[in-house]
Amino acid sequence: MPKLVFIRHGQSEWNLKNLFTGWVDVNLSEQGEAEAKAAGKKLKEAGIEFDQAYTSVLTRAIKTLHFALEESDQLFVPEEKSWRLNERHYGALQGQNKAEAAEKFGEDQVHIWRRSYDVLPPLLSADDEGSAANDRRYADLDPRAIPGGENLKVTLERVIPFWEDKIAPDLLAGKNVIVAAHGNSLRALTKYIEQISDEDIMDVEMATGQPVVYTLDDKLNIVNKEKL
Repeated sequence: MPKLVFIRHGQSEWNLKNLFTGWVDVNLSEQGEAEAKAAGKKLKEAGIEFDQAYTSVLTRAIKTLHFALEESDQLFVPEEKSWRLNERHYGALQGQNKAEAAEKFGEDQVHIWRRSYDVLPPLLSADDEGSAANDRRYADLDPRAIPGGENLKVTLERVIPFWEDKIAPDLLAGKNVIVAAHGNSLRALTKYIEQISDEDIMDVEMATGQPVVYTLDDKLNIVNKEKL
């Protein structure tokens, strides 16, 4: 039976500073690197061998994948990067301190932006210098696909095609797959494969650097789930 492993990237420099990050490309903190390496050691101890790896186009997730594969002696595993696995885009909130945003907009409003399933944050305009439209890693992407802000619902809508086109076929072929990504893109995938309701997904948290291991049957039903 194939195994699917999700790993949220280790603590980032902006996680440490309590900033909204989204699509902003920031590095892992020292603690984040340690978390990613520890994840790899746990995977090695569990004896999980991978056939395919997927990650986003953001440094913190890519490095987490590489540290985890290195520590589990699997750096040779083929990998593919996709913007569809990026973190949720936090719009105009990106770069703002979460506590300061709560003082500015009110704790209730910021909580709704962060935790609501279908409420969008304040949007970032396409001509803003911080727009992903200015980043060459998205140069081949249809400009209409570059978000100005996302909620979990929109994030889910962009990760599902990647699941259906890439991840699911690998698993159906009997391959073991590791996905190193972000809190919200992984929550979206979790919602989809576990069939979690719109309400209940808001209480699901992804710990940084902790491998979540699914064992699946030949129809991709979940046989077992464990956290290492």
